[in-house]
Amino acid sequence: MTYLKFTVYAYLLAGILFAVDAFQNYQAGETNKAYISGAFAVVGIFMFFFRRNFNKKFQDRTKKP
Repeated sequence: MTYLKFTVYAYLLAGILFAVDAFQNYQAGETNKAYISGAFAVVGIFMFFFRRNFNKKFQDRTKKP
């Protein structure tokens, strides 16, 4: 169960990497690739916050008797 704590940060890392890729593609003039990478960045960052919130709720539920 401890590995689930680290997989949340994989979403954040992926979101950051896709955001950097989107910026680089946009600067290079490849707007279609930039939009796709930007969408993946938004999804990755959203999943980070969603999974982190879900894990907190799950831990709070299991701690209560």
